[in-house]
Amino acid sequence: MSQPPFDGSHDFSHVERVVALAQHLLLSEKQLHPNVQYRSDIVLLTALLHDIGDSKYVSTEDSDQAHASQQSETAEAILLRHGASHDLASTVQTLVGNVSCSHELRHSDLVAATAAKLPELTIVQDADRLDALGAVGVARAFTYGGARGRTLAQGMGVFESKLLMREGMMGTVRGKEIARERCGRLRIFMGWWAEEEGEVDGGGDTLAVCGCSSLLLSGVKDQARSA
Repeated sequence: MSQPPFDGSHDFSHVERVVALAQHLLLSEKQLHPNVQYRSDIVLLTALLHDIGDSKYVSTEDSDQAHASQQSETAEAILLRHGASHDLASTVQTLVGNVSCSHELRHSDLVAATAAKLPELTIVQDADRLDALGAVGVARAFTYGGARGRTLAQGMGVFESKLLMREGMMGTVRGKEIARERCGRLRIFMGWWAEEEGEVDGGGDTLAVCGCSSLLLSGVKDQARSA
């Protein structure tokens, strides 16, 4: 998955982390809700295949044949090809299609209804969202942005607009606890960033000591943007 059009933010190590987090959350939810029937096989398969067909990586510029091939390589098709039952493959496909934050924001009622019927969804959602937070989330955000030619400042903008909001979207008790801790780490990093950016943007005295003028600094920035 780290090969084009994928990048390092959605490589197989991301999948491995989501699987591990999902297993951890599943154990916690089973202990908290002993009367709820969770299927561990559905949790595992959904976590493994949750990025298959991700719209961020479905090319719209390649040939029609390549685009059709990407769209047809669904989680359901993969499972059927490897001998899974139609019921299992269909269930996993339904869950995979409802994992993403953006999908939930657009179709909140549908996602809520699916989670009520298939509680495994909430576990995999939380696992995937937790991997976007904390130190790993910082690394993944800049990796994803860099692959798309975004500036560091643009990458930082994602923290406020897309990452921190995940804390309020958690559905499991343990997921909420971990999200709170990891969002705290994001806020610490954001504070460091603001402090160091302030040293540059407001560091007139420092630049004067170095014999650098604001005009020179502006010229360097312009050259960097045009490079």
